[in-house]
Amino acid sequence: MSVHVLQPDATTNEAHGSLPDERNVEELLRSGFILIDKPAGPTSHQLAAWARDLFGLDRLGHGGTLDPFATGVLPLMAGRTMKITNKVLKHQKSYIAVFRFKTAPGEDELRQVMAGLTGRIYNVPPEVSAVRVQVRTRFIHAFELLDVEDRDVVARITCEAGTYIRTMARDMGLLMGGPVDLKELRRETSGLYRLDHCITMDQLADAVWLWKECGQDEALRRVIHPIEKLLVDVPSCTVKDSAVAALTYGAPLLLPGLVNVPAGLKKGTELLVKSLKGEAVAFVKLKVDSDAIPSLENGEVARPSTVLMDTDVYPRRWPASS
Repeated sequence: MSVHVLQPDATTNEAHGSLPDERNVEELLRSGFILIDKPAGPTSHQLAAWARDLFGLDRLGHGGTLDPFATGVLPLMAGRTMKITNKVLKHQKSYIAVFRFKTAPGEDELRQVMAGLTGRIYNVPPEVSAVRVQVRTRFIHAFELLDVEDRDVVARITCEAGTYIRTMARDMGLLMGGPVDLKELRRETSGLYRLDHCITMDQLADAVWLWKECGQDEALRRVIHPIEKLLVDVPSCTVKDSAVAALTYGAPLLLPGLVNVPAGLKKGTELLVKSLKGEAVAFVKLKVDSDAIPSLENGEVARPSTVLMDTDVYPRRWPASS
């Protein structure tokens, strides 16, 4: 994506803010996330509650529910990162699933049925789900047969967020004339993140113990990721230090504070605002087309929709009201 550079010589004051990868544990817990390899048994909510108790936090949730029997990639969101949970929930997912048939299926018929369940399909939530049962569609990017062993079939599914794999098992059964059960489910990826990026809850507990009891924060700083790493694929603009504090207080983004902005974005588009250090400041909605911004002389170019940075990171540049 091409970018309109408005102030190529803009510089940042090293006394305020920090590079995302240089934050300490306390700063990361105010705006960071942890990738857990969820075990079978507990709910996603229970894992988030355990982690919240480990750290003694008020705010820590999860980004993407897995059923108790399911395992795999589960992001845990701390502090202000919880504000972007809905964006994380929209990430594409991939799963390894084990389906059990009543009788051993034929591979040719299996491949034909899987091809029919690829692309845009109806995916009605099962009655046991937490969401309202309604007709809806989801896009299945790939439904690959990996192995067949007697009545058990192993497949990989790459799909749009919010796809119910249990519903796909039911639909396979309807198409093949017999019941199909989802026996195992493992989430391999969530957006950009894979199983090899994850840690176990035991490893997290060990890292917290080293931090609290031994004053060693190296392990925790490796496993708590800054919020910016969840937003690397989001369109973003950059602002000067002088604009950062104003945005955190909810003020509009004015032209003099803008360093660069992507080209080709329409009025109303939401984009991420970053500081010159690469810090996530806020999401804003453009008030004008981005291609019109270089020709403006002054004025408001965007308004904050979600603030992601604390108000005390950068100093205020305007007088306090009496």
